[in-house]
Amino acid sequence: MIGRLRGAVAEVGEEDALIDVGGVGYVVRCGARTLQRLPGEGEATTLHVESQWTETGGLRLYGFLTREDRSAFVLLLAIQGVGPKAALAVLDVLAPAELAQAVAREDKAQIGRAQGVGPKLAQRIVTELKDKPISSSPLSIGLPSQPALRAGPTPSGEAVAALMGLGVAEAAARRVVEQAAERLGEEANEAALIKAALQELGR
Repeated sequence: MIGRLRGAVAEVGEEDALIDVGGVGYVVRCGARTLQRLPGEGEATTLHVESQWTETGGLRLYGFLTREDRSAFVLLLAIQGVGPKAALAVLDVLAPAELAQAVAREDKAQIGRAQGVGPKLAQRIVTELKDKPISSSPLSIGLPSQPALRAGPTPSGEAVAALMGLGVAEAAARRVVEQAAERLGEEANEAALIKAALQELGR
């Protein structure tokens, strides 16, 4: 089974991307949030992949820019009534940390914003994920009403705070910093994360 692809972006479609790995093109189904954050054609990228086999479609690859997104996708797929399309739709409207907060608050309306997810399925998602480790991010820890930045003085947290100070919305700041941290690695300092996040916002 394929768990990760590292290559160049060959094409980006409405629902999938073509990743060129050593001359072999892999069609990877992605959510809208992932597709929007992919680099331009010809640029290198790494996708964390979940492989699914279906009798009708054969092998299908689902790609994510972070391991956490992929893990959340797998958790969602384990819920009765949630297929790949619905799972991607949930992650399009809620990043894993936001999904964890919505589950903690039992906020069915937030989850129900995802295309194809009705009230009953949203309730099932809340119930099934109640005690599951959806996100390791400090943003999902503690009382839902707590500001995320009080979780601790981490470089990522400080970078988010700096972006918010520049007028960037919290959700957007969080996402671009997560993307920057994924690309730069765990040792990246606050300044490097801010610079990379600003570049991501400028695309």
